[in-house]
Amino acid sequence: MGRPTGFLEYPRATPLHRDPRERLRDWHEFHGHLPEQSMREQGARCMDCGVPFCHTGILVDGLTIGCPLHNLIPEWNDLIYKGRWREALDRLHRTNNFPEFTGRVCPAPCEGSCVLGISAPPVTIKVNECAIIDRGFDEGWVVAQPPTQRTGKTVGVVGSGPAGLACADELNRAGHLVTVYERADRVGGLLMYGIPAMKLDKSLVDRRVKMMEEAGVRFRTGVEVGKTMPVSELRASHDAVVICGGAAKPRDLPVEGRNLRGVHFAMEFLTASTRSLLDTGSADASPIQARDKHVVVIGGGDTGNDCVGTALREGCKSVTQLEILPRPPAQRTMDNPWPQWPKIYRVDYGQEEAEAEFGVDPRLFSVQTRRLVGDQHGQVQGIEIVNIRFVPQPERRPPKIEEFPDTIRTLPADLVLLALGFIGPEREGLLTELGVDIDGRGNVAVDEYQQTSIPGVFAAGDMVRGQSLVVWAIMEGRQAARGVDRALMGETVLL
Repeated sequence: MGRPTGFLEYPRATPLHRDPRERLRDWHEFHGHLPEQSMREQGARCMDCGVPFCHTGILVDGLTIGCPLHNLIPEWNDLIYKGRWREALDRLHRTNNFPEFTGRVCPAPCEGSCVLGISAPPVTIKVNECAIIDRGFDEGWVVAQPPTQRTGKTVGVVGSGPAGLACADELNRAGHLVTVYERADRVGGLLMYGIPAMKLDKSLVDRRVKMMEEAGVRFRTGVEVGKTMPVSELRASHDAVVICGGAAKPRDLPVEGRNLRGVHFAMEFLTASTRSLLDTGSADASPIQARDKHVVVIGGGDTGNDCVGTALREGCKSVTQLEILPRPPAQRTMDNPWPQWPKIYRVDYGQEEAEAEFGVDPRLFSVQTRRLVGDQHGQVQGIEIVNIRFVPQPERRPPKIEEFPDTIRTLPADLVLLALGFIGPEREGLLTELGVDIDGRGNVAVDEYQQTSIPGVFAAGDMVRGQSLVVWAIMEGRQAARGVDRALMGETVLL
């Protein structure tokens, strides 16, 4: 540890984002970096706590504690403080294949479990991570590294999201010949089409994919295994298969008016907008347009926030985000102790931009949708909502939702986006044809090596875990790669 008193001397500091009104005029990233000296001071705040919870990576009561990748956070924080950036990059890449992604889109459960965070603002772990990898690319330190020898074994990876890419990257390093199959027109899965460009610039995804290609990974887009390619062909072509198709089945909203025109799943909206942006340089060609419309986003999570930011950039007339849960407290409550993820009130980039544009936080808390209202042509024009509260029930039964009838009102809505999360992987096609076992939650069942009930077929990411974080997907992709390597070679060289 370079500076034992750093956490006492330096306050937490984060890069200034671009002004919300300015960044609404484009689709560029709003992230920035601190100057060199400031970054070194932030690294010095890591306090050599003896038992660092930041890289524990476990679940407690359903909440993530620490980094699932077990990133060597105290080590690279110390190296930042000492100005040894190349060594910090090596330590970061030892556990994380894609820190340029997690450093931008991960909610940083590591910071929620930072020991310093018990009594002071936590270390800027996410900012530090992003600074290390971006500097690594700027300096030319991050280059393709083909394996020195090949094993002669081939592996097919289905899905090119974070789990599939991490799995392919690791298996290629072990010397196997890897082919990644992606049903979309571009590689990246969630990273390409599920996260807007201002949050994760797509050139960063393309850059990493190109590097993987240079290292020997093969990519085939426009191939949907189980539909355009039979599973039998996939299995006959490879010694092992890893399915990383994600939890792509969205949760629907079974209310009156659901079938009206103008009601879409959030991912349909985000995908269409990003595809238009990549194809034409503008989101104006998107078939699901927010321009000059009253937009209502149902769902208060990250995807809902991304819909808010996207609708604003498309030029919506207004935007409202509905959240069924109460507004979180400003500070941790007694039933949410450290080192759990702090369930506190936050303002994300989309909400910040909406407030800058329209003068108010777009979120309404403790509200439930009663019905969607349409015009005579079948187009949605309003959404009827009501304030609710959760009433605890005895014997650990789920709480009951109680409405406040005098709060029923109708909001204008020309475009309604359902950002209610996902309920598991799509069953049709790939999973049905493979015949793998499904667990009690509707996800693909695997053993300790990520192998499914079918020998030689492995699975990873949201397809196994259910809707989760990018960092969990990368972790499971790496874990599946170790399982495959062990199955093919009798032991594994992967960490």
